Amino acid sequence: MQTVKIGRVARKKTFNWTNFQRDAAPYIFVSPFFVLFLIFGLFPLLFSLFLSFNRWDSASGLSTMRFIGPRNYVDTWTDPLFWKALKNTFYIALLSGVPQHLIAIPAAYVLNTLVKRFKHFFTAALFVPFITSVVAISLITTVLFSERQGVINQAIRSLHNLPLISGLFPADNIRWLFDQNYVPVLIALVVVWKYTGYNIVLYLAGLQTIPQELYEAAQVDGATRSQQFRFITLPLLRPIAFYAVTLSLIGNLNLFTEPFILVGTQYGQNQAGMTMGAYLYKMAFELGFADQAAAMSWMFFVVVVALTLINNRLFRARD
Repeated sequence: MQTVKIGRVARKKTFNWTNFQRDAAPYIFVSPFFVLFLIFGLFPLLFSLFLSFNRWDSASGLSTMRFIGPRNYVDTWTDPLFWKALKNTFYIALLSGVPQHLIAIPAAYVLNTLVKRFKHFFTAALFVPFITSVVAISLITTVLFSERQGVINQAIRSLHNLPLISGLFPADNIRWLFDQNYVPVLIALVVVWKYTGYNIVLYLAGLQTIPQELYEAAQVDGATRSQQFRFITLPLLRPIAFYAVTLSLIGNLNLFTEPFILVGTQYGQNQAGMTMGAYLYKMAFELGFADQAAAMSWMFFVVVVALTLINNRLFRARD
């Protein structure tokens, strides 16, 4: 028997526009995101890390940059204003974070179980502050809480003039935008008003995923509404609560616009409204110490990551 070998004929690969479009089109369409991310996201991040180990006069150009090692981190560690800003940040974050969820969870439960008509209307109305400009909210707040012409102080003066309850309200105007006792409370109030509705929507979405059969079985067993809320609603809301608390934690630790608009660059009496974001802005753009501000931002980044991991551990510990 004779065997015939058939060799492969080499063919020259020609350019096919249709195949190129099919193979390259997805990468072309997603490339703008990666280009913008590299320019405005990754590069500033890496440059700030590099800058934190250098001494640099930003007004004199890159030629003045010189390596100094961890000196910026040491200066930040010994800076009393850094620790004051960190303390203010934690205090305001606590004042604004806890009430959001203490209000949002019961409100979402009431909307989900008791409100049958106009549920979507109330949900949308509660969500409106979240989509409202922070600058607009802060400016309106400054008008409402103005020391002399503010509506809040005028209402307090009117209540002070009432005979039976006059002792409960001060006779003098409250300096909401200056007094160190009221500035953190006012900033926290603005944050709570803006973000509570967003958390209500999150918890409402989580409540709607809980099977109604569980509540029906609990009712058959004689469980009250408070018992259903404690033993059914809260445990099953844990995943969405972890998500909501994590967002609130990170967001409240990075406050800048609210204190900057409300109390200005002086940040109230004894700088009670100066958060870490505000102090970073002051160091980098007002004082011109961009190098130390970069080191400060990375130190604060470590703090935020640590608190986020602790929050993660606390929620996992209860599973």
